[in-house]
Amino acid sequence: MPFPVLKPYHHIPIIESGEPLVPIPLDLFAVESPHPYQKLGADYGDQSPYCLRQSLIEALIIAQQQLQKRSPYRLLIFDAYRPVAVQQFMVDYTFQSCLESQGLTSAELSPTAREAIYQQVYQIWAPPSFDPHTPPPHSTGGAVDITLWELQGQPVDLGGAIDELSPRSHPDYYSNNSDPGSRIYHRRRQLLNQVMCNTGFLRHPAEWWHFCLGDQMWSWLENKPFARYGRV
Repeated sequence: MPFPVLKPYHHIPIIESGEPLVPIPLDLFAVESPHPYQKLGADYGDQSPYCLRQSLIEALIIAQQQLQKRSPYRLLIFDAYRPVAVQQFMVDYTFQSCLESQGLTSAELSPTAREAIYQQVYQIWAPPSFDPHTPPPHSTGGAVDITLWELQGQPVDLGGAIDELSPRSHPDYYSNNSDPGSRIYHRRRQLLNQVMCNTGFLRHPAEWWHFCLGDQMWSWLENKPFARYGRV
C-alpha cells in the first residue's frame, strides 16, 4: 500500500498531556449499536470505540445542552476513539469499496491507477500511521465524528452520509445553493458546527461531521505551537 503525503497538521509537535481516555456516558447521547465499523468487521479488541479524552467528553456534554436549548435534536456520536489497526481496516475497506464502485479488481490495477484510488481514499481517511509523531486524529482520543438525531428516534438529514467520498462532504457544500432543501442542509450543518465550536471543538475543513479538540489538527487550525494529545 502506498503511504500518502503527510497531512498539513502533521508538522505540529505533540507534548502529551497524559489526560486519560475515558468512556463516553452513552445514556446522554444517541449512538449506533453495534458500532458502525464493528458491523463492517473492524476489531477493536478489548477497547470500546466510544471513548474520548476527558476534556472532550466534558465539552460534548455542554454542546448537547446547548443544542437542546436551540433545537429538537440530540447529538449522535457516530465514531470516537479508533485504534490504528481499525484505521487501517477502514482504509482497506474504503479502497475495496472504491474498486467495486468502479468495476475494478486490485489485480488489474497499474501502479498509477492504484495510487489514484488511494488518493481518493485519503481525501477522507488519515494515514494509519504507527509513527508517534503522525498519529491518526481518532487514535489520539481527540477527535469525534458526530451528527444530529431527532428526539423521535431517527438521524437528521444533513445532506450527505458520514465518510462519504463526495464533494457533499465539504462543510459548505450547500452554502451557495438557493433551493429550499439545500438551505435546510446548510442550516443544520451550521447548527452542529456552532454548538460544537462554542465548547472548544473545531471542525475538519473538508468534513462536516469531524470535530477535534487538542490533537494536531485542532492545534494546526488554532495556530497553537503544539498538540496535547498523541496516540493512545
